[in-house]
Amino acid sequence: MHRTSRGKRLSAAIGATTLCALVLTGCSSGTSSGSAPGDTTGIDTHATGTATGTPDTLTVGLGVQTQAPDATSALESNAQKTAALIDTLKGRGVAADGIQTSGLSVSPTFEGGSGRITGYQVTNRVTATLHDVAAAGTLIDAAAAAAGDAIRVEQTTFSISDDSELRAQARAAAVRQAQDQAKQIADAAGVKLGAVRSIVEEPANQPAPLMRSPMAFDQVVAASTPIEAGTQELSVNVTVTYDIG
Repeated sequence: MHRTSRGKRLSAAIGATTLCALVLTGCSSGTSSGSAPGDTTGIDTHATGTATGTPDTLTVGLGVQTQAPDATSALESNAQKTAALIDTLKGRGVAADGIQTSGLSVSPTFEGGSGRITGYQVTNRVTATLHDVAAAGTLIDAAAAAAGDAIRVEQTTFSISDDSELRAQARAAAVRQAQDQAKQIADAAGVKLGAVRSIVEEPANQPAPLMRSPMAFDQVVAASTPIEAGTQELSVNVTVTYDIG
């Protein structure tokens, strides 16, 4: 019985030694040069390419806010002013599918201290997408004139309608940068840079929107509202793996 247990332990030790040898052999083959099938040797590089463009689209959030002693009157007044706002946007060339109601709220107003309801406030939010950025300032002025003191400019966001060309430029820049990095690593290691094994593009990021904080229209310059599109930067991230020789 003692010999049997001893034999089992000896067999287990031999098996472990054999497995360890196999693992070491596998690791050794993985660090050798060349690109044989199953070889995991390579150089991984991570790079980011960027491209800059001028926004050609402006999305503006316009609010119409009215108050009255009762909810019905506040709604009626708001409906009239909002309709005038929308008609003005359409008359200035904004397409119907570029105008969207993005929010409608009815809430009571209260007297300070007592908490008594003094009336009702209605806010109708309209989001308009403008493709003529140069004319955006005068269009916002016209919209404000249509809604009067009830107008609120809540948010402006610039974007690029078709960024495919910019994304291609950023993608090419990222791959070039990855190749330069790989060459530097290979030269420093004294090995030869081989063929590209794989290229993985990480999830694309959108350009950071250029936004203006919510404001009442009487805070905006009354003459002709200046709208400047500026520029936006788009970036692409890639991971490139190269074989080495």
